Amino acid sequence: MPTIQNLDKITYPIVETFHSVQGEGAWMGVNAFFIRLAGCDVCCPWCDTKNSWNASAHPQRNLKDLSEQVKAANPAIVVVTGGEPLMHDLNPLCDRLKQLGNRIHLETSGAHPFSGQFDWVTFSPKRFKQPDPSIYPVADELKVVVVDAEDLKWAEMQASKTAKTALKYLQPEWSKKESQNVAIEYVLQHPDWRISLQTHKFLGVR
Repeated sequence: MPTIQNLDKITYPIVETFHSVQGEGAWMGVNAFFIRLAGCDVCCPWCDTKNSWNASAHPQRNLKDLSEQVKAANPAIVVVTGGEPLMHDLNPLCDRLKQLGNRIHLETSGAHPFSGQFDWVTFSPKRFKQPDPSIYPVADELKVVVVDAEDLKWAEMQASKTAKTALKYLQPEWSKKESQNVAIEYVLQHPDWRISLQTHKFLGVR
């Protein structure tokens, strides 16, 4: 493993970092420190973090700075998100955070080859860009955003490629009330799926 001194010099484009609770999926409600990386070429029309798409619009921050923030926050988990984090080589970031003893989670669309060493991988595939095959065997959680019934077909196709042990979630698109009904009705008929809600939006936290 690279030395701390070498890792500390490596930089990533960062949209924001913040300490909150995980709002979605299997780890909902857990004390979490979020590192939001800049850059995304998936470009979902309903994305609520479109400001993250242009990596050049955000400052480069080194791993020394990021690791000091994580250590000060003392979270239960560190969540690496985006944007689309797999546009970057995540091995140095994971190496540095592992040296702090943190549990590290990834939230990704899987649109680029997998990198890094994560304790939990949330795979949220999007129809706008096909996932890279490397994501399927490492996904612990499949979370599909549902706008309409077409997304249910996409969800089942993606589920057929992930491990049978992966938890399966449907997450209604936040701004469309009808998407909630589509997801709920499907879960009532398919008990192997669960509903994921963006509880941080209900709570009014980041």
